[in-house]
Amino acid sequence: MVESVAFGLTKEFRDRFQQALDERDNTFIQQNLDGINAADITALLYEFNSEESKYVLDLLVVEIRAEIITDLDSDARVAFLKTYQPDELIKIIDHLDSDDAADILNELPIKVREEVLAGLDKVLRSQVIDLLRYDENVAGGLMAKELVTARVSWTVVQCIEEIRKQVENVSKFYAVYVVDDFNKLLGKVPLQKLILTDSTTLVKDIYDPELISVQTHLEDTEVASVMRKYDLETVPVVNVYGQLVGRITIDDVVDVITEQAEEERQLMSGISEDVEEDDSIWRLTRARLPWLIIGIVGGLLSVQFIGIFEGDLMRITAIAFFIPLIQATGGNVGIQSSSIVVQSLANPGFVEDGLWGRLTKVFIVAILNGFLLALIVLAANMLLGGESNKLFVVVSIALFAVVLAASLIGTVTPLVLNKFGFNPALASGPFITTINDLLGLGIYFLTIHLIL
Repeated sequence: MVESVAFGLTKEFRDRFQQALDERDNTFIQQNLDGINAADITALLYEFNSEESKYVLDLLVVEIRAEIITDLDSDARVAFLKTYQPDELIKIIDHLDSDDAADILNELPIKVREEVLAGLDKVLRSQVIDLLRYDENVAGGLMAKELVTARVSWTVVQCIEEIRKQVENVSKFYAVYVVDDFNKLLGKVPLQKLILTDSTTLVKDIYDPELISVQTHLEDTEVASVMRKYDLETVPVVNVYGQLVGRITIDDVVDVITEQAEEERQLMSGISEDVEEDDSIWRLTRARLPWLIIGIVGGLLSVQFIGIFEGDLMRITAIAFFIPLIQATGGNVGIQSSSIVVQSLANPGFVEDGLWGRLTKVFIVAILNGFLLALIVLAANMLLGGESNKLFVVVSIALFAVVLAASLIGTVTPLVLNKFGFNPALASGPFITTINDLLGLGIYFLTIHLIL
């Protein structure tokens, strides 16, 4: 049955599981979930409503329950937690790390949150209260309070003894953070070095002062950039005085990166809010409407723009045949260029590290692409289009100019947006498409007007 849960939740298994739920067949449920990874159980629970899911979780050991609730999508978890009483939540949250506990408490109504806080283990309650002071989108809101520290004045044997005491509350750790008597972060000691060093050696003689840390106020996206840049599995967090207050692990940063990628994907698709398929009709409409309106405005401007050159269209009606080609090519080139820049901006050193060299490279690529596309269009028109050779040449010239302009706009727009603090992903969707449609039409008709 492990494969049924882990690999796709077959219809037969889901139907049988639903039957077991309806009949309250606890034996079937427990036997089939025994030994299953918590993430796979989470995926299964998405198939059922909150009451049914709670019934299943209540049959599992509390440690597994805690892990599954932590794995749930935030929106689903908010709805799910409404089925729990405060005393039930206390039992579950007592088995969570401080950062996960704080996240869940933030999702509870204030009255329930206060009741749960009052019933938590004293140490965990203190840690969670400290974390609740921070916004969710900064390092302080991401960090966990569980970590292993050692005083710089200790010997190795003292350090190892302290590790044995502290490690009970720390699920994963890769190094011991070294602090002074005022809890100021000085560096770290790898576990391997501690084990291999003579027990009477002082920590101050073996710790590594070269340590990457982040401050509590640093935004979560910047924390993710730091950890990605230096390939860190965990990073210590310090306050403005340099005192060690927590640590951030890679699993928390993966969540940030995933959310950031989802936000950018939606912006690139012309969706202005974080929405999901099961959200309300009004919320889905509101998220999509702004950029659709911008597209309509762009279309109306295009109509007005074409009207300016009505005389040219009256004289040479074949001009209209190539408008879709010009607009589609300009839009595609612009989106390609902006997407590459948006991806590159994820690297903090992109703007400072050889920006002009990169822009030159983009321009050369645009020239080559424009020339080849213009040549292909010219050849195709010569073979298929009849005798309007002069018009075909003009169309190809206009197409070449549109590719250059669209590439420039697609490259510069995300840089400008990023400079002024806007999400550069805005430049990879309807925004850039609308601009390039208008730009392409302008270049096309101006070229036709000047030459023909």
